[in-house]
Amino acid sequence: METSAVDSLLAQMRVMKAAAGLREPQQATQTGKMDFADVLKSSLDGVARAQAKSEDMQKAFVLGDSNVSLSDTMIAMQKASINFQTAVQVRNKAVQAYNDIMNMQV
Repeated sequence: METSAVDSLLAQMRVMKAAAGLREPQQATQTGKMDFADVLKSSLDGVARAQAKSEDMQKAFVLGDSNVSLSDTMIAMQKASINFQTAVQVRNKAVQAYNDIMNMQV
């Protein structure tokens, strides 16, 4: 895998993180260093929150809650779907990078 491809992937991840409104982990902002495990956990927690919010809105809409509209429910479902698809693609790229590194001749 080329360095430019990795840089491009990181840039895309940063743009997606900013668009999703994810915050930096507390430990990373205090020390100035970014711990990969904390960033990964924060991202996966964001995906889980989006899915839970979507599910809650779906249940509320089905039960007839007047505060939940169909459009808001559909938007929440699409956001959760996009977040999940992004997480899957990041996982696929990480696995591909791992396999590329493991297949390198030393």
